Amino acid sequence: MCEAVELKVSIVSHISPSPCCSRMVLCAMRRQLLRSSSCAVWARLLLQRQSGGCVYSSAHGFNQEEITEKLQAFPGGSVDLLKQESGIAVLTINYPSRMNAFSGSMMVELEERVSQLESWMEGKGVIVQGAAGTFCSGSDLTAVRAISNPQDGMKMCMFMQNALTRLLRLPLISVALVEGKALGGGAELTTACDFRLMASGSVIQFVHKHMGLVPGWGGTARLSRIVGSQNALKLLGGSLKVDPELGLQIGLADGVLEVRRAEEGAGVVLQQAENWLSHYTEGAAPVIQAVKKVVLSGRELPLYEALRTEKDVFGTVWGGQANLQALANKSKHR
Repeated sequence: MCEAVELKVSIVSHISPSPCCSRMVLCAMRRQLLRSSSCAVWARLLLQRQSGGCVYSSAHGFNQEEITEKLQAFPGGSVDLLKQESGIAVLTINYPSRMNAFSGSMMVELEERVSQLESWMEGKGVIVQGAAGTFCSGSDLTAVRAISNPQDGMKMCMFMQNALTRLLRLPLISVALVEGKALGGGAELTTACDFRLMASGSVIQFVHKHMGLVPGWGGTARLSRIVGSQNALKLLGGSLKVDPELGLQIGLADGVLEVRRAEEGAGVVLQQAENWLSHYTEGAAPVIQAVKKVVLSGRELPLYEALRTEKDVFGTVWGGQANLQALANKSKHR
């Protein structure tokens, strides 16, 4: 129940996250604050300020500063963020010489970029892409070999699960733009977005079995919800290559972007993705963010909590500027 309350607060009010705190403290605060129904909203706000929507905290043996320091010892590449006036941001995984694999420092940068997006009041959507025509090939093997002991591997796993869960829970509609290959952790990254658009000739492949592993960045849990458990077993157990046709068939892909000439470059494909996303982000940012929050609550919370969240989010837009303007314009049936 405590986890449901933490998630509900994360959906209702996105406050810039602070380091994950003790779950025991959060539960104690919840019991005390929720005794009175009149202070329930304030309790949720306080819990969100403390938890930041994290899956893991110190109660799980997770030390954010410790693992951050270890990851930063393996530099290379970057995670770039471009916020646009349209309200659509572009998040680029940029390490072409390693097929955009995540170095340790890039994992830290990803978490930082998610924090920036969480506090972007004017934002409505985000496109996640890879640089130089390929998406992402998972973890950089240099960092993987250096942290190959189980203890550090688990800490890296918790760090990335926190970051990708927060990416999925952003109050922005997110799209993974898959060009070239999305392998291993790159395939997992695609599942941390609301939608996946595949360029012609692209491939998503969960290659973890070939590395003697299973997904560790939350990919299995998210994949099973996207394509169903049977398809997830096939993709993981068979390490199947998912091309755009198969992606559409099983529901992993939400659209295919045709690239007619190689010389068109990434700019054209990105523009196609922005055009696709703009159909769902047209309107005022507070309204689009509210849409994402209520859908997220319906997807992740028990029905009773989801209904209460919907009521709370409804209250943030009822009588708001967009609502009053729509009433004045009589735009309901347009």
